[in-house]
Amino acid sequence: MYALGLDSGTQGTKALVVEMDSGLVIGRGYNRHEMINNLKPGESEQSPETWIKALKQSIREALKNSKIDPADVVCLGVSGQQHGLVPLDNQLRPIRPAKLWNDTSTVRETEEIIEAAGGKKAFIDKTGLSLAVGYTASKILWLKRHEPENYSRLFCLLLPHNYLNFYLTGILHMEYGDASGTGLMDVRRCCWQPDIINLIDPELINKLPPLSPSEEPVGYMRNEIAREFGFNQVLVTAGGGDNMMAAIGTGNVEEGIFTLSLGTSGTIFAYSSKPVIDPEGEIATFCDSTGGWLPLACTMNVTNTTELLKELLKVENQGLEDLVKKATVGASGLVFLPFLDGERTPVLPEASAVFFGLTRQNFNASCLARAVLEGTSLNLNYGFNRMKGLGLEPREIRATGGGARSQSWLQIISTILETPVITLKEPESAAFGAALQAIWCYYRQKGQTVGLREIVSRLVKEGNLAARPEPTLLELYRELYQRYNSLWARLSPEFSLHRQWLNSTIFSQKDRSS
Repeated sequence: MYALGLDSGTQGTKALVVEMDSGLVIGRGYNRHEMINNLKPGESEQSPETWIKALKQSIREALKNSKIDPADVVCLGVSGQQHGLVPLDNQLRPIRPAKLWNDTSTVRETEEIIEAAGGKKAFIDKTGLSLAVGYTASKILWLKRHEPENYSRLFCLLLPHNYLNFYLTGILHMEYGDASGTGLMDVRRCCWQPDIINLIDPELINKLPPLSPSEEPVGYMRNEIAREFGFNQVLVTAGGGDNMMAAIGTGNVEEGIFTLSLGTSGTIFAYSSKPVIDPEGEIATFCDSTGGWLPLACTMNVTNTTELLKELLKVENQGLEDLVKKATVGASGLVFLPFLDGERTPVLPEASAVFFGLTRQNFNASCLARAVLEGTSLNLNYGFNRMKGLGLEPREIRATGGGARSQSWLQIISTILETPVITLKEPESAAFGAALQAIWCYYRQKGQTVGLREIVSRLVKEGNLAARPEPTLLELYRELYQRYNSLWARLSPEFSLHRQWLNSTIFSQKDRSS
C-alpha cells in the first residue's frame, strides 16, 4: 500500500508516493506556482486555481514516476503554506486571489488589532502568541476595510492547505496546527478566541470552519477526483501547515531536536510537550500535528535571496557554492541584511534588504555570495537564541529545504548557531511529513494502535550531509552577529520611512503613468 504526501508551497507543489511499510519514496512530482505580478510593495498574492492545477500535475507526475497501480494508494496528506487567506462566497468559490504568508501590506491592520486588544501583552495573554504581520487575522481586517464588497460576500474563510483539502473532499475543515497561525486562536486551549475575533467582526465566528485535532481525518477523496487518477477509496487526512508537517518529516517529535527549514522563508522549530509562551511575542508557539506544541521562529528571507542572486550572477547551485568557497569568512567585511520581503523575526515588516560595507575589495561575486549566506544565517541565529532563552535546549539541528543541499551553507549555519547540523535522507520533509501523518491516520482508522513516534523513528532516516561548529571561527562569527544586530537596529526607523517614500513617490508615479 502507498501514501501520497503533498506540499503546496509558495513556489510550487511537490508530490511524493511513499511505500507505507518501508517509508521509501518511489515517485516524485513537481509543478510550479504562478505569482500575481505588478502588486504594490508588501503585497503577495496567488490564485487558488494555480494550486489546484499544480496539485493535479504533481500527482500525475509522481504516479507516473512510481510505476505503481494508482488503486494501491490508500491515503493522502496535504502540507501547505501557512497564514494565507482564502475567502469563499456562498457558492464556496474564491472571492479574490489568496493573500499569502509573506504579504506585509497589513502592517496598519496588525497594529490596530493589537491596540484594540489592549496591547501586545494583552493579545499574548488571550491567544498565547503575538500577532505577526502576515498572520491571517490582519488579512481579514484588510479585506473588510479595503474591499468591503468582497468582504460582504464572505461565507467561509480557509487557509491554503484547508482549501486543497476542501477541493479533494468537499468538506470545510481546519486543524489545530495551521489554525493556530491565524492569530484568532488560543493555542493553549486549542479553540477559537472570541474576544479577538469580535474585534474584527462579531459575525466572523460564523465564517470560520470547524476545528479538530490533527489525528482526525477530513474525509475521503471525492469520487470524481479519485477517478481522474485511477484511485479507489483514498483517505484524506488533516494535513497541516508546512512547518508542522516538516516537523514530522524530520522526526522532530521529541524534545531536544530542532528543525531548520531553509526554504523561501527560514523557520526554526522544536517539539515541546507544553506551550512555551514568549512574553515578547517573537517566538510563536503553535499547536503541532502530534498533540504537542511547536515553538517556532520564522524569518521571511532565505532561498528567495539565493534564487535572486543566482539569477543576477547567472549561476546554478554549484556555481553559487564555488563562489562562496572563494570568499574569506566574513566576506571581507561585507554584511547583508536579507530583508527582501520585510522581516518577521526580528519584527521589521517594512524593512528592505541592505548590503553594508561595500569596498573595492569585496565588491565582487564571491563576497556578495558569501555575504548572502552569512546574512541569512545570522538572521536565523536571532530567533534561535530567543528560543534557547525560553528554555529550549537543542542537542541537534535537522536541516531541510532547498538550502540544506549546500554544504557551505550548512557549515556556516552550524558555526554561527554553535550546534551540530544534519540532513535527512528525504529532503522534501513537509511532503514526507504529510505522507507519514497520512499513514498514521490510516492505521488509526483501521483500528491499529501504532503511534506517530513509532512510525517516525522507523521511517525517518539520516542523510549524507552534516556539519559541526568550526571552533576557530566561533569568536569571529560572534562579533559579526553583534555587528549585524547593531546595523538592523540602527536602520529600523529608516525602513518605515523608506516604505512610505516608495508608496508616496515611486509607486504613485507608476500608478499615474499607467
